[in-house]
Amino acid sequence: MSEKSLHSICRWTFNPGKGGFVPSDMRPEWGGDKFGSPEMVKLVAEKIRPKLPDNIELGIELHYDAEVDDDNAAAVCDAMVDCGLYLAMITPGAHCHFGYGGVASLDAKERKAAEELGTRTVDLAYGALKKAWHPDADKVPALVIWNGSFGYDIATVGIRQMYQNLKESIASLCKYEEGKGGSLYICFEPKPNEGHPAMLIPTVASALLFWRKIEEEFGVSRKKKGVNKEFGHSEMIGLDHVYDSVEELDNDMMVHMHLNSQGYNDGIIYGGPGKYDIDHGARINGMNVAIAGLIQQAGFARWKGHDMQTRAYDNVEQGIDRVVRSVLSWEACEKAAKGLDTAALMGVLANRETAKAEDMMRAAVVAAQGYFDRMYK
Repeated sequence: MSEKSLHSICRWTFNPGKGGFVPSDMRPEWGGDKFGSPEMVKLVAEKIRPKLPDNIELGIELHYDAEVDDDNAAAVCDAMVDCGLYLAMITPGAHCHFGYGGVASLDAKERKAAEELGTRTVDLAYGALKKAWHPDADKVPALVIWNGSFGYDIATVGIRQMYQNLKESIASLCKYEEGKGGSLYICFEPKPNEGHPAMLIPTVASALLFWRKIEEEFGVSRKKKGVNKEFGHSEMIGLDHVYDSVEELDNDMMVHMHLNSQGYNDGIIYGGPGKYDIDHGARINGMNVAIAGLIQQAGFARWKGHDMQTRAYDNVEQGIDRVVRSVLSWEACEKAAKGLDTAALMGVLANRETAKAEDMMRAAVVAAQGYFDRMYK
């Protein structure tokens, strides 16, 4: 029997349309009062799970309070339990409310309100959503802190105080969560920009340093703390998400993953450095085969989330298919990584036979596409 593989599906993927420069009503079935988070959970169970291998366990990712709140949490949780899905990730949707720094804000009122949003998120996870947690202690949800609200657009000495505010607020949130039980995995999702031109915690290295600083300054243990490994955010400014993985694993701080792509590394879809956050699903390419091999070596067995958007021109059926393809693409990369002769690869690298190493990685990508084709049928 194949080992269990945990994949989580994001509520925000299922939207009626993006709006702005693209249609806002391409998928009317996913809008309005008749399609809320409980309905999304049921859609995942009925339309996506049957198209995936039996060894895959599925979870759900949610923003508080845009996608789950105190009013609908019981219904969302019941839907997950009834469908055999788990709460994989919850995150405070601070970017929906706070445009001047959130928990790092120099406006004391905004900072206090943002901090309260964080503690209410913890309360909901331990309260109305608790029965949807995975029964294994090492697979309980992640509390992801996305830095979309704590950014700035003016170069002043105030940036240092914002960083200090951030340390104090996150340390306080961690201590609050510890008082609730200390079971959640808490992690940053770094991003260089959006929704501000400049952000606190823009890179993986920034997140790793941050956790060390609040351990030193506030006594917050780094256990179960770390990084939401977000491929696309590294790609979009030209950073190396393979090396990012090495840093995360070397520090034992890869606690959640967001598998997606900005598109520049497979030679087919557009995106990449200098482009906006496109959020394609996971792709089959050599970099992803390498990352799959790294997490296998490290024994990573937590949730792999699909932080992706259906395309602006997709209808409902095509949108569902995108999610299926993303899950299967990553599973294919994992199969290819397992089939790669790592000892032989290291041997040719030691002998400086890098062209042969390229051949081996290219063959692994071809093998991954074959695995995908067979699973997709």
